[in-house]
Amino acid sequence: MTAGTTVITTAPPAVVTMPPRVSVSMAQAVYIIWYRDVIRFWRDRVRLVMSLAQPVLYLAIFGVGLSSTLGRSGSLGGAGLPASFSYIQFMYPGVLGMAVLFTAIFSAMSVVWDREFGFLREILVAPISRSAVALGKALGGATQAALQGVVMLVFAPFVGVHLTVVSVVEVIPLLFLLAFALTSFGVAISARLKTMQGFQMVMNFLMMPMFFLSGALFPLRGLPGWMTVLTRFDPVAYGIAPVRSAILGGAGLPQAAVDRLTSVTIGSYIVPVGVDVGVLAAFSAAMLAIAMRSFRHRD
Repeated sequence: MTAGTTVITTAPPAVVTMPPRVSVSMAQAVYIIWYRDVIRFWRDRVRLVMSLAQPVLYLAIFGVGLSSTLGRSGSLGGAGLPASFSYIQFMYPGVLGMAVLFTAIFSAMSVVWDREFGFLREILVAPISRSAVALGKALGGATQAALQGVVMLVFAPFVGVHLTVVSVVEVIPLLFLLAFALTSFGVAISARLKTMQGFQMVMNFLMMPMFFLSGALFPLRGLPGWMTVLTRFDPVAYGIAPVRSAILGGAGLPQAAVDRLTSVTIGSYIVPVGVDVGVLAAFSAAMLAIAMRSFRHRD
C-alpha cells in the first residue's frame, strides 16, 4: 500500500428480518369469536330484556287466554291427563323453544352486521381458518340462545310446572343443542346475504312457520295431512319434543300422556327422544358444514 492510496471498504448488505407470521390455532380463533359475540350480547342490556319480553307475552296472553278454554275442555290430552293440567302448562316448553329460536336466529345477524361495517373482511384476511369463523359464530349464538332458554325456566312455578333437578339437567343440554342447530342454520343463510334488510326478510319468512309448525302451541296429532307432512320436516319440532318430554315427565304426568302430548310420530311410529336428538344433531352438522363451506369460498 503506497502513500496517498485511499482504501474503500464496503459494508455487507443489511439483512432485513421480517417478523414471523403469527398464526392462531383453530381453538383460539373459535374462542375469540365466541367470546366477542357473548360479550356484545351481555353488554346490550336492552337486547337482553327485550329478547325475553316476547316469550313472556306469548306465555301470558296465549297461555292464560287459551288455557281457560282448551285446558278445561280436555282438548289437549283426553284420557290419562290430570284434571288440573292446563294449556299453559303444555305451552310452557314451547315458549322455551320460542325464546331459543328467536334469539338463535337473530344472533346470526351479527354476520351481516360485521360484513356491512368491514369487520368481517378483517377476520377473513386474518391468519385463521375460515371454518373457525363459522364455528365461533355458531357457538356464540348458541350460548346466547341457550342462556335465554335457561332464564325462562325461572317462570315455571308461575305457570304451575314443577321442575326437578333431573328435568333441569336434562333440559339444559337439549336447549343448547336446539340453539346450536338454529344458530348454525342462521349463520349458513347469513353467510350468503349481504344486507340487513335481506336477512330480516328471509328470516321472518322462515322463522314464524318453523315456530308454528313445531308443536310449540299445539300437539302434533290429528292435523290435516298437508300440515302433518310440514311438521315432520320442521327441525324445531325435533327440538321441542324432547324438551317438553323432559319437563312434563319430570312434572309427574303419566308417561302415556307425555308421549301422546309430546312425541313426533311418523304414521303409527312414535319417534323416541334419542332419535329426536339424533335428527337435531344431524341437522346441526349439515348446517354448520354449509356455513363453513360458505366462509371458505368467500373473497
